[in-house]
Formats: sequence, C-alpha cells, structure tokens
Amino acid sequence: MKNEKRGNNWTAFFDPDTNRYFAEIMYTSREGREQYDYEITQDIYSRLGTFADDTDNERLIKTAMMTYSFENTMYGTLGPERMVWDEEANETMNKAARKLQRKKKKK
Repeated sequence: MKNEKRGNNWTAFFDPDTNRYFAEIMYTSREGREQYDYEITQDIYSRLGTFADDTDNERLIKTAMMTYSFENTMYGTLGPERMVWDEEANETMNKAARKLQRKKKKK
C-alpha cells in the first residue's frame, strides 16, 4: 500500500506502525497560513486522488474528524492561533509524518 498521497493543498498518509490514516490541508499565501489536520478512515484514504478536481479531495478530507487547526492571516487571526481537539491523534500524526520524511531522506 502506498504510504503517502498528495494534492495541491493536501497531503494524506498511512502509518503502518499504528494502522492509522491522517490528512493535512494547508493554504499558504502572502496573507498568511491556514493548516487543518484530520484523522481519516481507510475508505477516505483509498478515495483520495481519484477526483479530477482537488477541491473534491479537500471536501472528502473535511468529512473526517479534525484534530488540529492553525489560522493566522494578515487580516487577523481567524481563530485561536493553535487549536487542538485531539492531542493524541495530533501527536501520532506528527510522529508518523517525521518518520516518513526520514525514510524519504534515506532513499
């Protein structure tokens, strides 16, 4: 199974050690940055990348449970600069992302 999928503003990955799936949507511009992390299901992961429009992939990701958000723009903070709903899922996602990055660097 492929451990990572990417689109224009989203990244999804599978952590085989924990058997969990995660996705991140990030928008970055001159005005600032928005980041939203989700714990997704295997079904959502398998459907990601099958749509012709990346917006449909993002909509699908947003149906899952959000674990973290960061919104900070030049127009002011849209919400708390850092809001975590599920600390354990957020930490697990970050560990899995770092592990995938290390594997990529070794190749």
